[in-house]
Amino acid sequence: MRKRHLSLAILAAACAVAAARAQGNYEIQVYGADTVAPKNLMVELHSNYTFEGQKYIIDGVYPTNHQEHETIELTEGINDWSEVGFYIFTSEQNGHGVQWVGDHIRPRVRVPDSWHWPFGFSISTEVGYQRAVYSPDTWTWEIRPIVDKSFGRWYFAVNPALERTWHGPDVNQGLGFSPGVKVSYDFSPVVSAGLEYYADYGRLGHWDSLRDQQQQIFAVTDLNVSPKWEINIGIGVGPTAATDHLILKGILGRRFDWGKHSPVE
Repeated sequence: MRKRHLSLAILAAACAVAAARAQGNYEIQVYGADTVAPKNLMVELHSNYTFEGQKYIIDGVYPTNHQEHETIELTEGINDWSEVGFYIFTSEQNGHGVQWVGDHIRPRVRVPDSWHWPFGFSISTEVGYQRAVYSPDTWTWEIRPIVDKSFGRWYFAVNPALERTWHGPDVNQGLGFSPGVKVSYDFSPVVSAGLEYYADYGRLGHWDSLRDQQQQIFAVTDLNVSPKWEINIGIGVGPTAATDHLILKGILGRRFDWGKHSPVE
């Protein structure tokens, strides 16, 4: 019965259809399949700065050049196969100061370890609002399957996200495809390094031209200093005309366990 309920939850999430036309670089991350443990809260600060981006106001949307983004992500573990995340997006830029951009909520379910799948699998659905001066598509919905696998010191993760606009100029454009991929290698128990790839190819069946596609490649380092901490640092380049060309990003996360535990004897 428990497996049946979880299977239905995963199927329901898979039937939902997804979010923002990229998140405007507010949260640059390839997700792993694990969820936060029950009675644990993960608090993350996503920071990034665009050294070289879009320099002009287009259709009322602020340029991204020299924008600094700070995003707070709060993720609460519900049980051993589900969690709920909440985002607060902010932006700082000369001439505009510090601005609230929007909020998203993201429930996620995963295949538990007891099923003994040969790889990790989870699926999230994310819905949220962002102000029109930062994204013309103000209400968006995303569905993100997540597959990951470790082979010795190597780690692979794929996030083939689908996106859909609920309110904005792209509301009639159908589903967008925005994959994310990560490959990393453990050089030591503490230091991992690798590459992350992010893209927005446009709508399914009607791909954007290469010039209009968004593609980014990040060289990243993860510091595994403690199970309580998450540290990710990277620098990325965008080779296409529609992409911000140089971005520095970082993620700092701390896990808090608020469950009651019996003292160790």
